[in-house]
Amino acid sequence: MSDKLFLWVEKYRPQSVEDCILPEETRKIFQGFVDQGAIPNLLLSGGAGVGKTTVAKALCEQLKVDSYVINGSDEGRFLDTIRNQAKTFASTVSLTSDSNHKVIIVDEADNTTPDVQLLLRASIEEFQKNCRFIFTCNYKNKIIAPLHSRCSVVDFNVKGQDKKQLAEQFFHRVKVILEMEMVKYEEKVVAEVVMKYFPDFRRTLNELQRYSSTGSIDAGILASSNEFSIEKVVGHLRNKEFTNMKKWVAQNLDNEPQVIMRKIYDNLYNYFDPKSIPEAVLIISEYQYKSSFVVDQEVNIVAFMTELMMRCEYK
Repeated sequence: MSDKLFLWVEKYRPQSVEDCILPEETRKIFQGFVDQGAIPNLLLSGGAGVGKTTVAKALCEQLKVDSYVINGSDEGRFLDTIRNQAKTFASTVSLTSDSNHKVIIVDEADNTTPDVQLLLRASIEEFQKNCRFIFTCNYKNKIIAPLHSRCSVVDFNVKGQDKKQLAEQFFHRVKVILEMEMVKYEEKVVAEVVMKYFPDFRRTLNELQRYSSTGSIDAGILASSNEFSIEKVVGHLRNKEFTNMKKWVAQNLDNEPQVIMRKIYDNLYNYFDPKSIPEAVLIISEYQYKSSFVVDQEVNIVAFMTELMMRCEYK
């Protein structure tokens, strides 16, 4: 397979903690694990695309630890994977690594059920002599206390003072990638794309790679990067046009649910009756939370829109 066919997020994934774009305090925590030459059981918490899985993999790579990745969103095969492949991996001694233990990375652990998390807790105890676990999640409150308490928790929340520095680091990293891929670009446009999706680094790279097929990164990406207007769907909500609203949702599924909800939130005062705004905020908050673990996002967004339609008044 040629380099052009690789996803940039994988092709340019950092191989060491030092190369990861992190707040300085967070970097020190992981560098401490590198210096000690050992990895504890970890729970990495933060929004999508901020680098949780990247750091977990880089940590294992740097310490030359054998690792095995399981995705918690793969509901159909997850239990079988834990009970069979992961168990075999965790219970055997590595023949290719000098490390005293292996690492199982459970990505999106907050998408697993409490029963599955109890199984994971039991696995931690069963294989503690030979294996460590790193769990990543968007919402740590969805991790059961018995599992939570067996891990060191690292939050990936980007604080105000770190935002500018991290955005600048990622901007320079992106420019290097574009130059290595021989993609022409306008610096101002790239900077706007970085800020638009910050701190979701994965989304930023994916959007840039998608648009790079046009030959260059220019102002067109700002218009094409999932930009959409909510004016039409608000009209459907105002007029109680359920069928038209449902069609709008189907046509805009390329957008992340959180993006759609955030856009409505940002425009509450433009379209909603002031008396309905508090109610709308509660609905948005409820469905943003649900969107992280529902099976069918289209059904969830339609349900969200239906609540707004039935419970809110509009200008």
